Amino acid sequence: MSSQPSPFAETPEPPYYVVTFSSTRTEGDHGYGAMADRMAELALQQPGCLGAESARDAGGFGITNSYWADEESLKAWKQVASHLAAQRIGRDRWYKQYKVRIARVERAYEFTASDDGEQA
Repeated sequence: MSSQPSPFAETPEPPYYVVTFSSTRTEGDHGYGAMADRMAELALQQPGCLGAESARDAGGFGITNSYWADEESLKAWKQVASHLAAQRIGRDRWYKQYKVRIARVERAYEFTASDDGEQA
């Protein structure tokens, strides 16, 4: 059994909301890593934030999904001053391109193989 935390967000039964942030980064860090860590921590402290999942490839393309209990919670996160500042810096310094998509999750299911290779 692994002692590392799961990279998957623990979400409740639907419905809930997902904000998908897909981006292509510029070259170099330029403070991105520290800011991304701060924003992830801050988002998880917001009322209604259910969790987040994030991945980035070596070429700079990444996706972060954040999950929210309701539309009001995700709209409130969009207006947090530190988040607004990070968005401005991101457009100026860190991103070549990004797309944001917001959706209501109506169904969710999962698969987990057991340690012995059997389906759980």
